[in-house]
Amino acid sequence: MRNEVIKQILLAGFILLLVFIIGSQLYVFFPGMLGAVTLYIILRQYYFKLTVIRKWNKTGTALLFVFGTMILVALPVAGLIQVLLPKLTTVLDNQKNLADTLNSLTVKLQNISPHFQINEQQIANAIQKLTGMLPGLLNATANMLTNMVLAFFILYFMLVDGRKMEQVIQRYMPLQDANIDSVWLATRTMVISNAIGIPIVAASQGLAAMLGYYIFGISDYLLWGVLTGIVSVVPLVGCMIIWGPLCIYLYATGHSGAALGLALYSFIVTGSIDNVLRFTILKRVGDVHPIITALGIIVGIPLFGFMGFIFGPLLISYLLLMISIYRTEFSGNNT
Repeated sequence: MRNEVIKQILLAGFILLLVFIIGSQLYVFFPGMLGAVTLYIILRQYYFKLTVIRKWNKTGTALLFVFGTMILVALPVAGLIQVLLPKLTTVLDNQKNLADTLNSLTVKLQNISPHFQINEQQIANAIQKLTGMLPGLLNATANMLTNMVLAFFILYFMLVDGRKMEQVIQRYMPLQDANIDSVWLATRTMVISNAIGIPIVAASQGLAAMLGYYIFGISDYLLWGVLTGIVSVVPLVGCMIIWGPLCIYLYATGHSGAALGLALYSFIVTGSIDNVLRFTILKRVGDVHPIITALGIIVGIPLFGFMGFIFGPLLISYLLLMISIYRTEFSGNNT
């Protein structure tokens, strides 16, 4: 009996070692794998309805879903990259104009507030840090595209063998059937809520911000609107990361009326879209508490990169769900 326990411990240790080795090498591809899981959870119901109920060909239907998803997901991402990268590279490559703009802004801010002190060396260091970010930005873009291709590749096989995969997972989960259903429900709710809700909020706030920038005379309003939509997912501060400095810039350059107007517009219109959508459209998609989303994003981004916006909140939900399941499974408390 003792030898059997030792064998089990050694085998479990060897399995964990292999998992660690393989996982450490594939870590850079985790966003693509998690992306495939996200797309599978969103599409599985429609895929099974076509292949199981209507008897469509599995391979053909999977290819149709993959290509359709590529059009819906990849094309907007490619469009954003095409809009953002040339403008950002142009700004960062033209260091002289960037330095002149920052110097001019600094002088005007110092005239407004003498306590505001930034010297030319600090500006030069800031520009050097910004330009140094460009190679990392290009590498991140290439990594994102690689993970996107991987996600579509894995998605095809997950769709084709989805029922077998789910049966294997269910077989090895050490939980009662009712609790397995709870895990699946929590997973589906969180994934759909964030995978659909976050892009809806980001696009809505980006478009609203773009309109505000256009009205109040911000040049390159398209670029700043897109950036506002992207940073809208950041907890707590969100869109203020972009419109705050733009208001300061307008005020410092003598456009105090436009600065005040943009600040009011951004605070009232752009900032309130999140709350409006949360109590209307997003409540139907999946009613997830904002605190879970905010904490999850803070936890998820360092772990999973961009996919942390979805799987970070999922980790928080899993923690709460597992505590409830533990009470049900082991404490005898079924309330």
